[in-house]
Amino acid sequence: MPAILASRHHGLLDLPALRKRAKRLLKALKNHEADNISQQLRSLGITGPDYRLADSQWLVAREAGFSSWPKLIAHADAVAFAARHPGFTADGEATVQHWRCGNDIEHSLRTAGLSGAFHMFDDPMVMGPVPALPEDDYWAVRAAFAQQAFGLSERDIQQRQNVQRAALAQLNADSELVLWCEGDAYDQLFLIRLLASLPALPRRLELIEITQVPGIERFIGIGQLAPDLLAWLWPQRRPLGEDALALARRAWAAYTAAEPTAWALLAAQDHPVLPLLAPALARQLQELPGADDGLSLTQRLTLRILSTHGQLPAGKVFGHLMMSYEPLPYLGDLMFHALLRALIETPLPLINEMPGEHWQQRLLSLTALGEQVLGGHAHWLDLQPAERWVGGVRIVADQAPWLVSGEGRVWRR
Repeated sequence: MPAILASRHHGLLDLPALRKRAKRLLKALKNHEADNISQQLRSLGITGPDYRLADSQWLVAREAGFSSWPKLIAHADAVAFAARHPGFTADGEATVQHWRCGNDIEHSLRTAGLSGAFHMFDDPMVMGPVPALPEDDYWAVRAAFAQQAFGLSERDIQQRQNVQRAALAQLNADSELVLWCEGDAYDQLFLIRLLASLPALPRRLELIEITQVPGIERFIGIGQLAPDLLAWLWPQRRPLGEDALALARRAWAAYTAAEPTAWALLAAQDHPVLPLLAPALARQLQELPGADDGLSLTQRLTLRILSTHGQLPAGKVFGHLMMSYEPLPYLGDLMFHALLRALIETPLPLINEMPGEHWQQRLLSLTALGEQVLGGHAHWLDLQPAERWVGGVRIVADQAPWLVSGEGRVWRR
């Protein structure tokens, strides 16, 4: 992978390769072999023809997502310094529990030199029933969903749940926690679920929370970052207090309620103590049936990709969704596969699926009915789709389900 493209995925800049690229661009400019590059420079007020290395370095910096070459260098130096001098001993990091909504950073944490305990809480609460129930009943409902949606064995699910429940149960006022989160609904639901579960404010409760990293074109999640970037993030953590716990309890109660009215209110407000929560709640609210077509936003975007690009393998549809269409990427590939089934395995499908050994390689295309629903000429809820849940809201087509407008207003059909 070219240096710029690679660094825009994992965030670790390859300075020697970037310097070489700047020199190659300068040579091409002087030899009049880069008309498109010279046009870019002219649009920036650099008319030439006596181009300097600083000019081509500026272009390379902009390609990498920075406004100038000095800012690119400053960022690279800060990352390198954090990796060499993390100061973990002074911060007492060895006594910390790192909590994350998956195991995607565990290896990178160790590589970066972080030695505290690691705990994963990977229940995908963006999908399936998440009702307000006593703990034992709640976990049983989540286990049944995981078995049905992802084909996991009952034993495997039970083992995973036992580990996570035991880790939650041992949290108390003496705990020391650092939570690693992004701004999408998957992470923010993990955040409020964990905070709402705390019996008291821990002695140490800190949050590392990001939505973007300089130099990365499309930030999907912390798991894509190089280990040095985790060391760079470490000093950016911030403490959480009782106000964060109170907000999390309110948000969790709203998300698990049978009606989404309180959830919609929270999604429409600013919450300085957890600033990424409202956008994530607002995005997740759009998984309710849309007022105009009955589709969730993810379903709608999936149909739109197929309408725009034509027949595609399922894996490429997922790639388009994550990299170009989804405003707040949150899905894993198995989650996307489970979501597809409701549009394919139904008496009146919206998507055709060609046979194939691996689901990622199976060709997908829109049915005529899918085109009608996407165009607003038919309503998905009139076609008796399968029951589904969003948070604590149960969606049954013929039982006056909740609808959502594009602006986040909710009402019963």
